[in-house]
Amino acid sequence: MASTTFSGPVTSTNGFIGNVTGTATSATTATTATTATTATSAIVTPQSTAAALGAIGNAINTTGKVVGKTVVDLATGKQYTATGTTAASTWVVSDGSTAITPA
Repeated sequence: MASTTFSGPVTSTNGFIGNVTGTATSATTATTATTATTATSAIVTPQSTAAALGAIGNAINTTGKVVGKTVVDLATGKQYTATGTTAASTWVVSDGSTAITPA
């Protein structure tokens, strides 16, 4: 299994520009009788709840919060994105229905 650690600016094909830090891992398998290769990789989005996003002292707000960080609320399935780097920076939901400002 191969693993690569990276950090720095990333530009996606849909226009997102942001800093990404993480580890990309892939697995490759092959057979000798026929050449078959299977590769898998995944990016796992942090998970939280609206209550935790609204708590200014919660680790989701105090550790590793960057502009554009996306978190999934498992109770609703909604994705929230950080608008700033401070613990009090607002989280906006992907469908535009609500915003959460930690207090």
